[in-house]
Amino acid sequence: MAYFVGIDIGGTFTDAVLLDDSGTARLLKTPTTLHDPAIGVNNALALAEQELGLAEGTVLSQVDYFGLGTTVATNALIERKGVKTAIITTKGFRDIVLMQRGTGHWSGKELHEIMHTSRLKPQDPVVERHLIREVTERVDYKGEIITALDEAEVREQVQDLIDQDVKSIAVCLLWSFRNPAHEARIKEIIQELAPDVYLTISSEIAPVLGEYERTATTALNAYLGPAVDGYMNKLDASLRSRGLKGSLRILDSGGGVITPEQCGQTPVSVLTSGPTGGVLASAKLARRIGTPNVLTTDMGGTSFDVGMIVDYEPVVSPTQEVNGYKVLKPAVKVTAIGAGGGSIARVVGGQLQVGPESAGSMPGPVCYQRGGVEPTVTDADVVLGIIDPDYFLGGTFPLDKEGAERAVYDRIAKPLGLSVHEAAAGIKAIADHRMADLLDTLTVGQGHDPRDFHIFAYGGAGGTHCHRFGAELGVQSIIVPATATVHSAFGAVMSDLHVSAELSDPMHSASWEGAAEAIDPARLTAHFKRLEEQVTLELLASGAQSERITLQRHVEVRFRMQNKGLSVPIGPGDLTTRSVQRMLDTFVRQFAELYGEESVFLGAGVELVSMRVQAKGEMDKPRIQRVVSANAQLGHVSASRKIYLGPERGFVTADLVRGTELRPGDRIKGAAVIEHPGTTIFVGPNQSAVIDELENTVILTSEKGA
Repeated sequence: MAYFVGIDIGGTFTDAVLLDDSGTARLLKTPTTLHDPAIGVNNALALAEQELGLAEGTVLSQVDYFGLGTTVATNALIERKGVKTAIITTKGFRDIVLMQRGTGHWSGKELHEIMHTSRLKPQDPVVERHLIREVTERVDYKGEIITALDEAEVREQVQDLIDQDVKSIAVCLLWSFRNPAHEARIKEIIQELAPDVYLTISSEIAPVLGEYERTATTALNAYLGPAVDGYMNKLDASLRSRGLKGSLRILDSGGGVITPEQCGQTPVSVLTSGPTGGVLASAKLARRIGTPNVLTTDMGGTSFDVGMIVDYEPVVSPTQEVNGYKVLKPAVKVTAIGAGGGSIARVVGGQLQVGPESAGSMPGPVCYQRGGVEPTVTDADVVLGIIDPDYFLGGTFPLDKEGAERAVYDRIAKPLGLSVHEAAAGIKAIADHRMADLLDTLTVGQGHDPRDFHIFAYGGAGGTHCHRFGAELGVQSIIVPATATVHSAFGAVMSDLHVSAELSDPMHSASWEGAAEAIDPARLTAHFKRLEEQVTLELLASGAQSERITLQRHVEVRFRMQNKGLSVPIGPGDLTTRSVQRMLDTFVRQFAELYGEESVFLGAGVELVSMRVQAKGEMDKPRIQRVVSANAQLGHVSASRKIYLGPERGFVTADLVRGTELRPGDRIKGAAVIEHPGTTIFVGPNQSAVIDELENTVILTSEKGA
């Protein structure tokens, strides 16, 4: 038997999917070991061996594919655990990365993005100013060399950096994306003088327009590179030593998986690796069940992550913002707020607040009995009766209901003069409304009608809360996938190979009329063919088959005199003026849908900023035929129990159903609780649920704000 493994290391739990070649997927979940995430991975593999009846340490030898969603790059950035890094840049441009990017309306930011700007604190730089070195050289916007590179000066600066024990160097020169000759020569000099120093060259990693963004991306990659590269080498060696013979792939931010070597070379490409997995898994599921437009909602222990799928494709942003830095690498667009099961509830100034601080997995919610003292959303769900404390994680992780009740009473109910159940209902209501508000912002606020969408609710707490935020939004249906509790891990095991490449060659027309004729289609075609050749070679080197490679072209387009552009698709093959016109028409339509008709500024003319190719290499994976929740203790389940739904409804009697006993076609009328080993699904009053042929739970709502 051959196995395919997907693992996602979250802030609270480490999730795993073990898929065999017959199509049976086993879902596994174990607490994350924050001090050493590898222990949590080993624990998940041990659970798989127990489930399969295999000897300890033997499952890896039967694994053909191992996919991993990792937070190693993100954690290294947040915790500032990168290496001592230097930047070499053009003389006169030393402070670009320190000044950062403006935050006003003029910089293209939305109102919600610039609120309380006066209170914002700039991010601490990853490179100290004395380690940013200037060298004499200059290339103009056409790519012509107007000042030769002073190689003696480069050698002097590099040697001084070596003497200061710099471990990594980022090279980012002005206009190098138009002519990389000087950067290439600096790279040769550094490799000659310091062959062990980690190098990142801007014309290789981000050859696009934008001084600050290009410098920030190059510097971050250099700063994170040694840590991520070392982690990948260690992980690969560890898995190989324990018997792994199959391929190891890392979930990247842009919509697929890459090799550990690619991850070590471009760590900025995995900065949002974890949340991406759930969106990719949802895209696979959406195609299979015929739901083209989906809002993906991942409610875990720490955060609530929302993505969007339109016409079966995840929405991808050409850039991403991580920890205050703008990174020039495409990423599946995921928006997160601090509204997870571990979000802490507090009374502040006589008002109840929930999140964004989280108790995480250690100490976790009070009911986890790990030393937590502040009540959380999960504690509230236990107090309300939605979560059965004796069946959490299939009965393998019993919860302390009395402890949760004490914490909610002491910290919330007593200060506010409420009963413990009223306080718990308030905690849940605030969390639910925050999630509904985010979904409203990402749909209505961006020109979409929520009624055109379905919600996929996953993560350990997604099924518990989706009945409320889904009903408020008015979507077509709420679907809790059969793999909900480990959905991001499912994305890691089912995703295809992915690479992307981008370059800038700005083209513009001062007027909208005749703009298509002013842009050279042959020039565009040549750039795209070059990029397509590059990504195809990368995919073939990663093990892709040429006949299973698909390519997508995108152009970043904006009105002249504006900062914000849109990524617009453009057709394959040799482009023509008609192709360019169709692309411009698409841009105007998308711009109007997103910002409103009155925002369309045809009088400004148009500018094509950059060209990007995204490539996928489809990999052979079994289709899921059956889902098994591993290590579940069946036991006896009562027919019903009382659940408190707030002062308006009070206590209601909810039917109880074991999810493991449900079969396709089964229908459940709310109020009801469906208990799975890894998650609890609540079906509200006046709602109903049906189990589809893939064992997903489809909730249909006939009321708003259930």
